[in-house]
Amino acid sequence: MSPVVIGNATLYLGDCAEILLSLPKVDAVITDPPYGIGASSKKFINGTSKWSKDYYEDVCWDTAPPDNMLIKLVVAMGEVAILWGGNYFDLPPSRCYLVWDKMIRDFSYADCEFAWTNQDANARIKSLSTAAATGDGRVHPTQKPLELMHWCIAQCKNNPQTVLDPFMGSGTTGVAAVQLGRSFIGIERLPKYFDIACERIALAYAQRPLFEPEPFKPPVQLRIE
Repeated sequence: MSPVVIGNATLYLGDCAEILLSLPKVDAVITDPPYGIGASSKKFINGTSKWSKDYYEDVCWDTAPPDNMLIKLVVAMGEVAILWGGNYFDLPPSRCYLVWDKMIRDFSYADCEFAWTNQDANARIKSLSTAAATGDGRVHPTQKPLELMHWCIAQCKNNPQTVLDPFMGSGTTGVAAVQLGRSFIGIERLPKYFDIACERIALAYAQRPLFEPEPFKPPVQLRIE
């Protein structure tokens, strides 16, 4: 199936394990792979939790995390890689973890999440506090806030001009990339969320300002004779 192209965003419906093999390396991979939460969510059925049956049906595809070979391929696709839930995977020790403080103080829920990154940083941990998407703003059960994905792009030292998300979900990383004037490549295997991602990214393009900022140019090194 041919990708959907929306401005500088190229969106693929399919399995990233197959599609990544045909793609070139990019500046940054910023993604939120499945963690395997679907299996554990079974205990929340039959009115035993705040989570609804509809929520369980949405996450039941997430019964296991991707295998380690796929995670290694995902990391290798970017000069910089940021993987949310990186602590769930067999990855080398990170020199800096990104932390999302969800501003939740209810101990029945995780109050923060960790992202693994392969780049050096001045601090061992960098954190951002921002509330999770709720209500009408949440169209995917594990959707990350838009502000968080803006922040992730800003953490990349190489100022990435092309961002890849192989587990695109509802397209939040793509919306952030569009709003920041970056090119985006997204892959999602579920048609329901692929269609939502296409709609959200198209809307992000429609809402961009008429006059775009100058594209990033690396600084010129002046040679002094």
